[in-house]
Amino acid sequence: MDKNSYLSNGDLAAFEELYENYKANNDSVPFGWKKFFEGFELARNNFEDSPISSLSSGEIPSSFQKEFKVINLINGYRTRGHLFTKTNPVRERRQYKPNLEIENFGLDKSDLETTFQAGAEIGIGPAKLGQIISHLKQVYCQSIGVEFMYIRNPEEVKWIINKLHVNNNTPVFSVDQKKNILKKLNEAVVFENFLHTKFVGQKRFSLEGAETLIPAIDTVIEKGADLGVEEFIVGMPHRGRLNILANVFGKSYQDIFTEFEGKGFEDAVFEGDVKYHIGYSSDITTAKGKKIHLSLAANPSHLEAVAPVAEGMVRAKIDYKYKNNLNKIVPIILHGDAAVAGQGVVYELIQMAQLEGYKTGGTIHIVVNNQIGFTTNYIDGRSSTYCTDVGKVTLCPVFHINGDDVEAIAHGVQIAMEYRQTFNKDVFIDLLCYRKYGHNEGDEPRFTQPLLYKIIASHPNPKEIYSKKLLESGLIDPGFSKKMESDFRELLQSKLDLAKETKKAKMTSFLEGNWKGIQVAKKTDFEGSPETGIDKKTLVEIGNKISSTPPGKKFFNKIEKVMKDRAQMIKDNKVDWAMGELLAYGSLLWEGHPIRFSGQDVERGTFSHRHAVIKLEDSEEEYIPLNNIKEGQEELKIYNSLLSEYAVLGFDYGYSLTNPKVLSIWEAQFGDFVNAAQIIIDQFLCCAEEKWKRMSGIVLLLPHGYEGQGAEHSSARPERFLQLCAENNMQVVNCTTPANFFHVLRRQIKREFRKPLIVFSPKKLLRFPACVSNLDELSNGKFREVYDDGSTVKKVDTVVFCTGKIFYEMAEEREKRKVENIAFIRIEQLYPFPEKQILALVEKYKKAKRFIWLQEEPENMGAWTHVMKKFNSMVPLGNSKTIPLELISRPASSAVATGSHERHDLQVEDIIKKVFTI
Repeated sequence: MDKNSYLSNGDLAAFEELYENYKANNDSVPFGWKKFFEGFELARNNFEDSPISSLSSGEIPSSFQKEFKVINLINGYRTRGHLFTKTNPVRERRQYKPNLEIENFGLDKSDLETTFQAGAEIGIGPAKLGQIISHLKQVYCQSIGVEFMYIRNPEEVKWIINKLHVNNNTPVFSVDQKKNILKKLNEAVVFENFLHTKFVGQKRFSLEGAETLIPAIDTVIEKGADLGVEEFIVGMPHRGRLNILANVFGKSYQDIFTEFEGKGFEDAVFEGDVKYHIGYSSDITTAKGKKIHLSLAANPSHLEAVAPVAEGMVRAKIDYKYKNNLNKIVPIILHGDAAVAGQGVVYELIQMAQLEGYKTGGTIHIVVNNQIGFTTNYIDGRSSTYCTDVGKVTLCPVFHINGDDVEAIAHGVQIAMEYRQTFNKDVFIDLLCYRKYGHNEGDEPRFTQPLLYKIIASHPNPKEIYSKKLLESGLIDPGFSKKMESDFRELLQSKLDLAKETKKAKMTSFLEGNWKGIQVAKKTDFEGSPETGIDKKTLVEIGNKISSTPPGKKFFNKIEKVMKDRAQMIKDNKVDWAMGELLAYGSLLWEGHPIRFSGQDVERGTFSHRHAVIKLEDSEEEYIPLNNIKEGQEELKIYNSLLSEYAVLGFDYGYSLTNPKVLSIWEAQFGDFVNAAQIIIDQFLCCAEEKWKRMSGIVLLLPHGYEGQGAEHSSARPERFLQLCAENNMQVVNCTTPANFFHVLRRQIKREFRKPLIVFSPKKLLRFPACVSNLDELSNGKFREVYDDGSTVKKVDTVVFCTGKIFYEMAEEREKRKVENIAFIRIEQLYPFPEKQILALVEKYKKAKRFIWLQEEPENMGAWTHVMKKFNSMVPLGNSKTIPLELISRPASSAVATGSHERHDLQVEDIIKKVFTI
């Protein structure tokens, strides 16, 4: 029964029972009832402190009932007041029903002069209804509207209420603070206007209409510094980026103007990117003298893609720089209204916010709400009431603020920053503003929004609005704002004059700090691999440690068997795929290299092979053998991710950008699912070094192989990765032995440079009897780009090149048929292509009549096109012609693989037949 039913029915017995539970602090009392009884206790004072049982006449006095109605009115403002605010600077707000008129709460105009005890609930004590309403309108329905009553933690709700009722939720700033706000607005407005007049028609994705974003971010930084924050990492789209770089990060105006002049970069081999995508970092000093480090993540045009990357960068610093202190570094993510509502990666990101493997202590989300997406009206851009409604999924408070009211903005973001530091949760700021021009400066918005842009054309900018306010209040004289503008414009002109004389544009080097000592790779670095072995005695010790469980703890029987089998492998000098992988991790941890590993089901492994985290039989207690090898070792941080590829890979990629000493790994559940993260691969992973000079050593493990599991569980799409390969931008391998996998993982850390590593990892080979290595192969040597199979040279007339597990299927068939004329050569590294090693083998088998590329993928997929192109460019010693290469594969297909196991088997038979009847 609800509150109204209790009261209207006079059901005092049930009411008393609930009330007694409330007084006893019983958790069974719902939060809404708790708030109700707080007001009830205040209202009861009207009845000479008589106990509730004295009201047992069967009727509750009407004055007493009205106290409850006023409490309901107060809760109505708290719950729905945001719908009736003055937050839109250029449009009338939509109308919502029911509204907050008192008649909707069982009150009428005759009650306006009645004094109600419920006024104490909002901090003004007993007050007339008219006063209560006036207070509520001031707190909840002016330039700031707050959504928070859905939050289930009463402590958070109470905290927000208390903050909002301080000074009636009205901003209070000193004269100096107001002048500083005006200064930041002046910089934002004049900078945009200067660019607009000096670089006519050039794209810059202007902030005009939302210039209050600059004092907003400035206030976040100042408030954060006061609360102990030492660093902010910002992820944002292109709109307003140049303004933020100049007026928040302190990037030289001269450097920005040089980029506008179209000058080439100082580094001739560096392609670069457009000016509104490039990242930056700087150290600034706040108004109170505190040092703050700022980083702006480089971003592509793909909206919201940078958000998980920035979060990953923050988490890496939390883990290694700030020793798990969440309050020393804060992510700020800027969104557009259309993107935050429309891009699914935002939902993925929000769901990561409180997960153990991905939490960053709360993000300040600022939505630059232009009320338009390119040319699409907001009513066509979402079904939700607000663009920020995704934030409610994880119960984040949302502050909707009028983008023309700069003091309200500064006030709101201060509360938001303090909330983040107090509760370590995300908070959203919906900055309602407008976009003065089209999507870019060459676009005509009146084609699609003629009425809106008629209003915008005559609308004063935020600086004009705030200058007028300060002038009317007597805080500045008529010439103050004009002089501030002219002085700043003169400064900009002087920097533009210098920029015109500058020969080359600069790009910040990121090979500093944690990256000091990391080198830019040279072409010769890829001609071979460094030695990556480790002392065999140490390897055995590591193997024994990771194959044992702590005494006195009972594990699941099957886990006990897995561990015993692994210990036996060390004794037998024969390790399988999983053991080779774990030994690679263990050896790196032993040597002082931390590892982060994340992805779906990675702790156990999709195919139940890894078991890096094991659990006790009768509890959820976890044990990680790799973290118990020796005292003082580094740590494996391994996390099962949420069911996301896009955001999680973006996060782990960002993590890899921050600390090159950490081996950062992401694994797909099946390699096929990596295409859900294609934007991260296409816009960051394969080209960030070329566009932004940002290196990454991230490892992608993508289970790949045709075993009759259908079109969604067969292929990691190697053809797509190979198509992205150029200029030694990444490494692509398909290992066929535990030893080679061991070495390629270690090579990733042992090299003096960092490049992404794409591994097409096996499924069948995880337990394939022939796919084993001995410890000597791990303790000695290095990664082998190519494997020769050791055939007798003089008997070979056919050389078959292949990659991956198809080699084992062919080797089995060759042994069965007693064939000696075919040599199978495994290309373990597909890119950078091992030309020298292959040419050496071509020379070795120079009497062979045929050279064939064999793959299990269809003709239009796999590595065929890539390999064919490489072979067509290689000329063996002493020859004038390239190597003629034939193909054996499945026929070209639109689907990756057949869904019929019977048809799969027939295709395998067909491939075998073609290989052995040539």
